[in-house]
Amino acid sequence: MDRIISARIDDRIYKKINDLSVKMNTSKKSVIEKAIELLGKAYQESSKTDVFEETCGIWKRTDSPEKIFSIARGAFNKSLKRHKR
Repeated sequence: MDRIISARIDDRIYKKINDLSVKMNTSKKSVIEKAIELLGKAYQESSKTDVFEETCGIWKRTDSPEKIFSIARGAFNKSLKRHKR
């Protein structure tokens, strides 16, 4: 689904987008989308982020598995007793 955005840009940037779209024989939308993709790739490569490190850090918990289990089990049991008559 395409979204509509509105932004004020400098006139020289608009001219660059327009010139590129004419040279590439494509739309201004396509030029902007490709530029954002390239900028995102460049940022990821320069920041050298480790996706595994960012998303799988759950194993680095300081609490023991037994403590985590007892907390979760306690919350579960409490929720079961909440509506008991």
